[in-house]
Amino acid sequence: MSGHSKWSKIKRYKEASDAKKGKVFTKLIKELTIAARMAGGDPDTNPRLRKAIADSKVQNMPNDNIERAIKKGTGEIAGGAIEEYNMEGYGPSGVAILIQIQSDNSNRTLAEIRHIFQKHGGNLGAEGCVAWMFDKKGFLAFEKTAASEDILMEVGLEAGADDVRDKGDQLEVITTPSAFENVKKAFDDKNIKYDVAEVSMIPQTVVPLEKRDAETMIRFVESLEDNEDVQNVFTNADIPDEVMKEIESAK
Repeated sequence: MSGHSKWSKIKRYKEASDAKKGKVFTKLIKELTIAARMAGGDPDTNPRLRKAIADSKVQNMPNDNIERAIKKGTGEIAGGAIEEYNMEGYGPSGVAILIQIQSDNSNRTLAEIRHIFQKHGGNLGAEGCVAWMFDKKGFLAFEKTAASEDILMEVGLEAGADDVRDKGDQLEVITTPSAFENVKKAFDDKNIKYDVAEVSMIPQTVVPLEKRDAETMIRFVESLEDNEDVQNVFTNADIPDEVMKEIESAK
């Protein structure tokens, strides 16, 4: 879990960078379309779509773009077929890499992702080679100034959370995917602010990385997330705080 906590910080930094590059709209449109296709165009009954709409509004996507993407998903207007699937492999020090893809051209995506793996010394693997190392869980991360561990336990467990964990610089609340929306709403209702709230793939074990491999890993994941067909990248890398500080100070 510590690996996921530290990687969330890198991911948030990368998401801000993506937004500046204008790539975030493309990824959000794909997510809106797939969410609407899978469970309908009503956000009140489709939690995944509700989150996609909220994420789109945070990035100031125009309402017309949001509505058009949803209508493509429901079939109200024509649009290219977007497939959703995973790609898997290994990075530095045997770190497991699980990538969520949303693409309208799987052959193009395969070639591009394979090139990124090769460029960074990774190995693209067969389906299922690393997925078994991850569990699908709801995940919320809180700065320790947001609330005490006791309050998070009281609110979270009452709403259906599985666990509350102290990870040094922050507190984490873990839920089942089905309980995530209810737990998130409980914290929203109490006005307890979280830094991260998502249904994520949580590694069962983590691989600690030294500075050199950590730098390679960060560049590797950044290259993957730069690809417009990559929606999310999950890894069991654990970059210790002191290593992250060393990397950041060298920039």
